[in-house]
Amino acid sequence: MPASRTVLLTGAAGGLGTLMRGLLPRYGYELRLLDLRPIEGEPDAIIADLADRGALREAVRGVDAIIHLAGISLESTFEKIVKANIEGTYNLYEAAREEGVRRIVFASSNHAVGFTPRPQGDDPLIPVDTARRPDTFYGLSKSFGEDLAQLYWDKHGLETVSVRIGSCFPEPTSVRMLSVWMSPEDGARLFHAALTAENVGHTVVYGSSDNTRLWWDLTTARALGYEPQDDSEPYAEKLIAEQGGLDPDNPAHARLGGHFVTDPPIWPY
Repeated sequence: MPASRTVLLTGAAGGLGTLMRGLLPRYGYELRLLDLRPIEGEPDAIIADLADRGALREAVRGVDAIIHLAGISLESTFEKIVKANIEGTYNLYEAAREEGVRRIVFASSNHAVGFTPRPQGDDPLIPVDTARRPDTFYGLSKSFGEDLAQLYWDKHGLETVSVRIGSCFPEPTSVRMLSVWMSPEDGARLFHAALTAENVGHTVVYGSSDNTRLWWDLTTARALGYEPQDDSEPYAEKLIAEQGGLDPDNPAHARLGGHFVTDPPIWPY
């Protein structure tokens, strides 16, 4: 990527987008921000819907890469998921193709494989090539996004790193999250690696810190140059004392997607 490294950050007003707005510039990126909602303190942010293909084409024009975080990040109706996450992601890829952008980092999700049983005991870590088993329409849309990324690599030479994000918060808030947590600093490290690694084609990686209780294999992420520095273990004693351990007979504890498989949180808009 050129030294200027201008990156379009979609979903810049969201939780993860807000964290990355603060962290990614440290790596030398000039961020161009896009969201459906105004962003406080960012008067130059682009306010646009993913359905507006003209606005998307203008937004991607001249950038070196895109980090695509925009869309619905919880469960919703199929119709809303299709509009925001499926059609919206297609519209962004088309705009990138038309404007010659060569790299997208796509925010996929562990919920693309949410019905996968979590490792227990001496079970091996879950590899990225495990069969997709989405736990919601939301997870289904992330499976679509991964396939769309593969198509645009094979057909148009547009590279993507699809990051199956666990939970990126300043600290873990549940016992399950001890296994899938990604610290914001590690999130920025992973996005930086995904933006700068060479010859990624379409690469799928899991997004988390190097947690002691890790459930999935970070080999493909490390191959990009990702070196996670954080671990959720310092939070474990307090969370387990408050919430108890994971019950293997509870479907919400036994599957990778947690409570998304039983009672998914619903998008409020």
